[in-house]
Parts: sequence; C-alpha cells; structure tokens
Amino acid sequence: MNYQFDFSALLPYWGEFLSGAAVTLQLTVFSVAIGLVIGVLCAVARRSTLAWLRTAVGMYVEVIRNTPFIVQIFFIFFGLSSIGIRMPIVVAAIFALVINVGAYTAEIVRAGMDSIHPSQIEAAESLGLSKFQIYRDIILMPAIERVYPALSSQFILMMLTTSIASQISAEELTGVANNIQSNTFRSLETYFVIAVLYIGITYLMRLAFHGIGLIAFPRRRRLGTSL
Repeated sequence: MNYQFDFSALLPYWGEFLSGAAVTLQLTVFSVAIGLVIGVLCAVARRSTLAWLRTAVGMYVEVIRNTPFIVQIFFIFFGLSSIGIRMPIVVAAIFALVINVGAYTAEIVRAGMDSIHPSQIEAAESLGLSKFQIYRDIILMPAIERVYPALSSQFILMMLTTSIASQISAEELTGVANNIQSNTFRSLETYFVIAVLYIGITYLMRLAFHGIGLIAFPRRRRLGTSL
C-alpha cells in the first residue's frame, strides 16, 4: 500500500472541525435535558392507573424503540414538511433526538422504579407522606440513582447518534467532515480526525456525568459505590 497520509491538508479546516464539535455538544445538551424530563414523565405514566395513558405511552415507547433513528429523523424533517410542517434543520434534529432518547430513558427509569420494594412505599404511606413526596423521595430519586450508570451510557450513545443528523444537512461533526473530505479528497485523514474528536467528547461526557453523579448522589459516594 503506497498511501501517503497528509494531515496538513486539513489544517485550514480546524475551525470547522471545532464548530462541528460545538454543534454536536449543543445537540447533545438540549436533547439530554429535554429527553430526561420526557423520559421520567413517561416512566411515571407507564405506572399510572389510567389504562389509556399507559397504552398511549407504551405505544410511543415501542414505536421509537423498534424503528431506526434515521427513519425517525427523515419522518420529522422530510415527512412532516410534505404536509406543511417545516422546521429548521437544528430544530428538527433536536426534536428527533429528544423523541428518541425520551423513549429509551422512559424504559430505563421505569426499570429503576420497578426495583423499589413495595414495602418501602407502604412504610412511606404509613408515615403520612403525600403521593408527590412518595414519588419524589421514595420511588423516583432512588430509582434514578440505581439506573444512573445506564442513563449515562444511553446519553453518550445519543451523542454518537447525532452523527445521523448529517443526513438532513445538520452542520454537526460528521456533517462538517463530509464537506471537508469532499473538498480535500483526504477521506481517511478527515474521518480519523473526527473519530479522535468523538472519543474526546465521549470521555468529556463520562467525566461530566461522573461529577454530576457525585453531587446528585452523595450516598453512593459515601458508600464507595461506582457511578
């Protein structure tokens, strides 16, 4: 193989790489924040006494978890535009990511809630706690604490999934790389650079989630339980 690596051809584009990485982080932050809220609400709804609510949320979760993300984002960006609902590219990307991660978060949080022993709830009721207090302090917070590592991993996977937004011309890291390699014809070097950047972002997110976990769940820190 006589291929000669030439990373110098990419030097004029370092600003675009950083801009793409910044957009990837922006998509991730907004999607994690909104998706977590939606996931928690859906997890609570799946335990509701209202059959129609459980059914509606269950259908949402099953549809999202059993269809590819690229189909979901195409449906939102291209499909909805055909009936007059048009969104800016970034808005459509965040909307698709939120819907996707919300469904997966709902199942993760629900599993954590199901792990709470009924005797703990009965004890809280005997102490006169309100339903809101029971859900917040006895069910929800301990459940999130238990599934926090799984949630962190899911959010990191979602960050990697943002690369698919390049298919609707979002200027995130992969979209920028596609443009750069078409200009420089240095495909191997270009995708090597963004692979390194994705790894860097992944470890940055792991560090951030670890720090958040130490603050949010001090009991685990005192017990020496990994986050």
